[in-house]
Amino acid sequence: MPSGSETTDAAAPTGPAPSGVTDAGHRPGRARRLAALARREAPRTALAAAAGLALGLAFPPYGLWPLSLVAVAALALLTRGRRARQGAWTGFAFGLPFFLLLLKWLHVVGWDAVVGLSIAEALFVVLMGAGLALTSRLPGWPLWGACLWVAQEWARDRLPFGGFPWGRLAFANTGSPFTPLAALGGAPLVTFAVALAGALLAAAAVGLWGLRRGAGQRGVVRALEAFGLAAAITLAGLAVPIPTKADDTVRIAVVQGNVQQAGMDFLGRPMKILDNHASATEKLADDVRHHRVPKPDLVIWPENSSDLDPFQYPQAYDRIDEAVKAIGVPVLVGALIDHPTKPGYVFNEGIVWDPKTGPGASYTKQHPVPFGEYVPFRAELSKIITRFQRVPRDFYPGDHTGLLKVGPAKLGDVICFEVAYDEIVHDTVGAGARALVVQTNNATYGRTGQPEQQLAMSRLRAVEHGRAVVTAATSGISAVVAPDGSITHQIPEFTQGVVSARIPLRDETTLADRVGAAPEWALAIVGLLSCGAAVIVGQRRRTKDEKGQQ
Repeated sequence: MPSGSETTDAAAPTGPAPSGVTDAGHRPGRARRLAALARREAPRTALAAAAGLALGLAFPPYGLWPLSLVAVAALALLTRGRRARQGAWTGFAFGLPFFLLLLKWLHVVGWDAVVGLSIAEALFVVLMGAGLALTSRLPGWPLWGACLWVAQEWARDRLPFGGFPWGRLAFANTGSPFTPLAALGGAPLVTFAVALAGALLAAAAVGLWGLRRGAGQRGVVRALEAFGLAAAITLAGLAVPIPTKADDTVRIAVVQGNVQQAGMDFLGRPMKILDNHASATEKLADDVRHHRVPKPDLVIWPENSSDLDPFQYPQAYDRIDEAVKAIGVPVLVGALIDHPTKPGYVFNEGIVWDPKTGPGASYTKQHPVPFGEYVPFRAELSKIITRFQRVPRDFYPGDHTGLLKVGPAKLGDVICFEVAYDEIVHDTVGAGARALVVQTNNATYGRTGQPEQQLAMSRLRAVEHGRAVVTAATSGISAVVAPDGSITHQIPEFTQGVVSARIPLRDETTLADRVGAAPEWALAIVGLLSCGAAVIVGQRRRTKDEKGQQ
């Protein structure tokens, strides 16, 4: 049957049309087709958007992790049997609302930042949606779909400008039966298991739907098999042992000094944040002297706990030194340090400050946040987006892991968003870290849900590497996470406080430590190969159909 455009062409006059007649004749037909297409796709698009919002609710601060399974299943059903471009649109309709809800904490910077980043991240889901549509015609399609989820996250974690890993399925499942799987294959294995369980739920729904078409007993069996596999995968993590036995312990104190206000202008007047942390440390020292709390072996301050470069401002150096000498143990201090040879660049550092010898070993953040801590193409973009002028200096990346000797403990320092990146945390543990420290400054995003999302990542890292994870934040949420992922101590947001805890130090590595990124690469490659196989199979079917028609 000829298409609409072919019908229009056949009815058109053969001679040259007067100016404007061709456009007038074609536009109504094109408009009608677009309107009909919109009406046909509207229900599916709305369902995809609802599924994306459901996935957003699976993440903190909502934490409804079972919705991650529902969302994956819904996307699998909505792309099943569709063309690649239809699957791509469904992926966009799913991904954009998901990221808008997940990343709404960026509204502190501006809603245009929320929308822009959400669109950029949703483009990866567009490609995944196309892949899901292609592979849905292959036998074993739930498996290929789960691999595509890993491939999509693999790409988002790395592109562009080093990637942005927020929104991984694993980060929605840091307190679910899937969590222990992180000890075997890290965050990628958790994502794969969640995606496979969700896709199998979709397969079960397909089997039940087949009953309406007379599938009979076969449809029931397939549905039960798929549902049983989904349940088995969901509960498999409960059989994974999580190593938590300590080789040694250390008593730590985490200082949350608080800030003057939330938002972009959290710094307030100079020296205020530093004085908050120094005063809280001196109060801790007084409590120790009067035997109200035990003396710690080391103290941890958060990222940017010194709001001035102590090597450039003597008053900042002296204030830190006074507080460290008062407590009498090494303190891990967070500060921005001017680059010694490159004007306009700063280091975001964690500095080990000794009560006797002063500042010593340090760790420089390896992965500054693009457009937040440095501006790519600054000269060009600053002319267009004047807000970038509020990032007056670019952070210079470090070139080594955060393994630091702080008092009696070998700790792995990870600064802020770096906790989201597999490789940085993995390399730090591989270098010999016996526990992990996440120095962070979430004051800009206080009470927006972002601190809860970041703390969830710390919980997953604890299980993945079998290490205690200590999160130190200027305004919250400061917390201590045990190697099994449970939160043992926590300070609420925008309060000044000190956590005193004894944490385990461990030398044993997990299987995830030993295999590294291999499972992620393998699963991602399988996902991409499955798309290639689907294209080849489709071409062969079309060739066979064409020969049959001849």
